Amino acid sequence: MTEEDQMLARKTRVVALVIAISMVLWMILQMIAPLVGLGGRYAFLFDLAALAALIWAFVNIFQIWRARRSAEG
Repeated sequence: MTEEDQMLARKTRVVALVIAISMVLWMILQMIAPLVGLGGRYAFLFDLAALAALIWAFVNIFQIWRARRSAEG
């Protein structure tokens, strides 16, 4: 593996972790919020944070895809 391949693999792992952690946290917060008595405003805030994490992940996935495609030829 070249150094560029290792960098892309590392970036891919980070993206996967961000997706997994953000979804798990979002699900946990959606379950806990009503139990604690948080209003709908906070649920919407949690939704926006999860959406921001997924948009960040999508942008990075697109960058990884383009980098691998240009490396192939």
